Amino acid sequence: MSDESRTIAFGPVPSRRLGRSLGVNNIPPKTCTYSCVYCQLGRTDRMRSERTAFYRPDEIYQEVLERVEQADAAGDPIDYLTFVPDGEPTLDAHLGESIDRLKRIGLPIAVISNASLLWRADVQNDLANADWVSVKVDAADEETWTAVNRPHGNLQFKRVQEGVLGFAETFGGRLVSETMLVRGINDRERQIQGIAAFLGRLKPTVAYVAAPTRPPAEPWVELPRMDAMVRVHETFRGRLDRVELLIGYEGNEFSPSGGGEESLLAITAVHPMREEAVDELLERTGEDWAIVRRMVDDGRLVRIDHEGHTFYVRALPGR
Repeated sequence: MSDESRTIAFGPVPSRRLGRSLGVNNIPPKTCTYSCVYCQLGRTDRMRSERTAFYRPDEIYQEVLERVEQADAAGDPIDYLTFVPDGEPTLDAHLGESIDRLKRIGLPIAVISNASLLWRADVQNDLANADWVSVKVDAADEETWTAVNRPHGNLQFKRVQEGVLGFAETFGGRLVSETMLVRGINDRERQIQGIAAFLGRLKPTVAYVAAPTRPPAEPWVELPRMDAMVRVHETFRGRLDRVELLIGYEGNEFSPSGGGEESLLAITAVHPMREEAVDELLERTGEDWAIVRRMVDDGRLVRIDHEGHTFYVRALPGR
């Protein structure tokens, strides 16, 4: 299926995970296996669980190549070609062929997936040549999965979990996870511990923790409390080597340049900082705690007490 009005390649756009990313939209709008309550694109109106052909791989290749050449001519760098469509990219029956063709361009390939079809051997084979794959892990039990992701009726929770773990065993690229927290659904202690245990088995290179900072599909969706974000970060850190927050910052989060305010906002958008770490940072920048108090007072920084330690974390956008 081809739609002449559709733009398949877009960007490049800044991505904190991937640097400068050129998006590849290989799925028609809102064609997905899930209808997540927090989706910024609204409710899914084309629920599917079976793969089909949407755009021809040569069509995708030609449009992406043209956009890469335009960006190169403009001096606009690209770090990744990223399959990040308006739905679930693995529903595309030609995904593997498209990845193989795009590899000719010479840029690494990323795929952002909700992981719902990774139990399929053909999906695992299609993703094998990608360089970086993100999988969604919003729940570790079927009740929570159904509440937050609202999956297609043909999908089975245990099969999805087993598929994610099976893919991780064979995938040779970088595998990362993303967990979106919704207040009152998957940010409670039981859910957090369950997700942490599953991620401990999955062993992603990085486990990202996000919050629905853009308008969600359902108006009742609420941002998690900031203390919940810190609790999740610390719980995941107990099982994983690297955990990062995704709360809206798109710049160079570890830039050594800049003053204390800039550095604090950058780092705490990724990692909650203990009080002693903030103190050391202020010493290096030659500033004092007055800037921290000011940032807390104006709502840019949040102070959280957790398990005997005081943390500082960047406030969620819109708070």
